[in-house]
Amino acid sequence: MKKLLIAFAIILAPFATEAQIKTPQASPKGYIKQTVGLTDVEVTYSRPSAKGRPVFGNLVPFGKLWRTGANENTIINFSDDVIIDGKTLKKGKYSVYTIPKIESWEVIFYLSTDNWGLPENWSDAYVALKTTVKEEALTIPVETFTIGINSLDQNFGHLEMAWENSRVALKFEVPTAKTATASIKKTLAGPTWNDYYAASQYLFQSNGDLTNARDYVDRAWEMSQDKPYYLSRLKSLIQAKQGDKAGAIETAKISLAAAEAANNQDYVKMNKDSISEWSR
Repeated sequence: MKKLLIAFAIILAPFATEAQIKTPQASPKGYIKQTVGLTDVEVTYSRPSAKGRPVFGNLVPFGKLWRTGANENTIINFSDDVIIDGKTLKKGKYSVYTIPKIESWEVIFYLSTDNWGLPENWSDAYVALKTTVKEEALTIPVETFTIGINSLDQNFGHLEMAWENSRVALKFEVPTAKTATASIKKTLAGPTWNDYYAASQYLFQSNGDLTNARDYVDRAWEMSQDKPYYLSRLKSLIQAKQGDKAGAIETAKISLAAAEAANNQDYVKMNKDSISEWSR
């Protein structure tokens, strides 16, 4: 009988692992991605609903740290450094914590992002930025906690949070002018040696136009000051494929010396093998 039960359990095991009951979350997850100027801002958070309950001053006490949503951390990610209240917040991911009050909210950007709710051990050293924003009373209540990136301009946006009869909008400035100016200067200055290298590498590896590949790698060679081992390696391969084995050997020796200086043993071996092959 015991053997029969074990065999029956083995048969049912795959069905038990596949059968997973799916039910909706009480506070479903929300996700926002918004480009502000040239900066990407992403927010992931859980959205509790009031469901007839008084929220601020009750469900969310005034003057106490709040997870700003439900479940795991509410996380915001900036692709560039931003300015908030005259202070710089470095690009990257942060947990967003708040301390709601009757006329204002404190908003805290926290470095640790893997907590369920509030951190077990709060550390002021993890506070990347803290500021206060004015609270606005709403005439039409918001049933489900909502975060948005709104009131957009090329140079700024507003992180908005609203629930029940309360709303705050935190302004953040983005480096649009700086980023755009750098992009313009780079583009108008023309291709870099790395651009020519990438074009040459593509043509060589895809069996494209070898003459163009050689032209591009020569331009990269002329523009590059350091002559990295991978650039000279590519040039030697193109030379060899064009039938210029003597030139390929000389270039491979340059690549070999650079690879040895960088302690890149893979390129050391490849260059030695190629030199030996092309010397026959």
